[in-house]
Amino acid sequence: MNGSIKTFVIDTNVFIHRPDALLSFKDNEIVIPLAVLEELDKLKSYSDERGRNARQSIRFLHEAGSHGNLNEGVKLENGSVLRVELTYAKDHALDLEPNKSDNRIILTAYMLQQQGKRVFFVTKDINARVKATAIGIKAVDYEKQKVNINELYQGYIEIDSTEEVLARLREKRSIEWQDHLVANEYVILNDRRNDKLALSRYNPDLERLEYVNQKTAAVSGIRPLNENQSIALDLLLDDVIPLVTLVGKAGTGKTLLALAAALRKVLEEHRYTRVLVGRPVVPMGKDIGYLPGTKTEKLSNWMQPVFDNLEYIVSKMKNANARTVDQLLGSNLIEIEALTYIRGRSLPNQFLIVDEAQNLSPHEIKTIVSRAGEGTKVVLTGDPYQIDSPYLDSNSNGLTYLVGTLKGQRLFGHVTLKKSERSKLAELAAELL
Repeated sequence: MNGSIKTFVIDTNVFIHRPDALLSFKDNEIVIPLAVLEELDKLKSYSDERGRNARQSIRFLHEAGSHGNLNEGVKLENGSVLRVELTYAKDHALDLEPNKSDNRIILTAYMLQQQGKRVFFVTKDINARVKATAIGIKAVDYEKQKVNINELYQGYIEIDSTEEVLARLREKRSIEWQDHLVANEYVILNDRRNDKLALSRYNPDLERLEYVNQKTAAVSGIRPLNENQSIALDLLLDDVIPLVTLVGKAGTGKTLLALAAALRKVLEEHRYTRVLVGRPVVPMGKDIGYLPGTKTEKLSNWMQPVFDNLEYIVSKMKNANARTVDQLLGSNLIEIEALTYIRGRSLPNQFLIVDEAQNLSPHEIKTIVSRAGEGTKVVLTGDPYQIDSPYLDSNSNGLTYLVGTLKGQRLFGHVTLKKSERSKLAELAAELL
């Protein structure tokens, strides 16, 4: 290969993040260290998303290998040459123990660089990038599915206005709007002189702002406490919008509003057959499969924040059919589930809430949303700055990627909730700690 060709050495976690990631590297050399295949082999028996992605990655490599010799190099459809490297640097002065697979992967990249290749070590592991950089290897993150969190679509804009415009919007229920906005984007018209405001949603077909009533009746006993929450409820209660994302820090009401709207739609309007709430299981110690007890008992700790919100909503509701959370769960009107168990199911006519969605990769988000059957509404909530997964960050997680990708689609609505409605202490902690 000539000097302009780059050699991308791919770490295991890139495959786990996206099994077809190799197709992103066009017209260059792609090298898979033998240690990566060994790690994929260990992961393939897992029943979670890692195991599924490992198996899919192995199948991809097997298919590529059927067209040639992977040790010598196989041409891919994107113009790159894929090769498995069986050796790594052994005669070196680096203090890297080769008994660790991570080190063998880095030593493979080091050996290729010593041979004069333009090496780029691609990994989702920050510590691996630090180690590689320390020994002079160019280390990069997998950037294919990233968005800039600082430029993330907010779902609304705020514009200074006048009392006359606000009055006309309330009276006519809609006004013409020439400025270009995207579908389902909201505009907060602010009359600062009289300390008044009006909320509206942009309709691109008519090029008009349509009035949104912030003083609607309580939804399952819950009332919006600010403009952002009013936007959230407007999206959640609109059956024409089957996909909604709510992003915000702790205490902004993401999960509470989603659950309140879901109960309204299921218990009062009978629009959906039941509420299905799922959370990703991101263990900081033992995985859920190793915890004692039944599945319900295992999930109780993971789902406690959901139960807390349900208890609060039920205490505010006046519906005789919703006396306790246990009665709702027992009647099968609400199902609490780990996302691991949702995959593969058909989910028609349900109100699906995915809580803590920032802990999902773009591939996992795609898998979940694509499971939505006919008549199902999907709501994803999360805080991109509170991520437990070691290989995701505020820019690369599936929630922010979804918002950045689907912005402006007619079937999609989003709002970033900014104001915490918990205690002043909770808001201070979320802001500063």
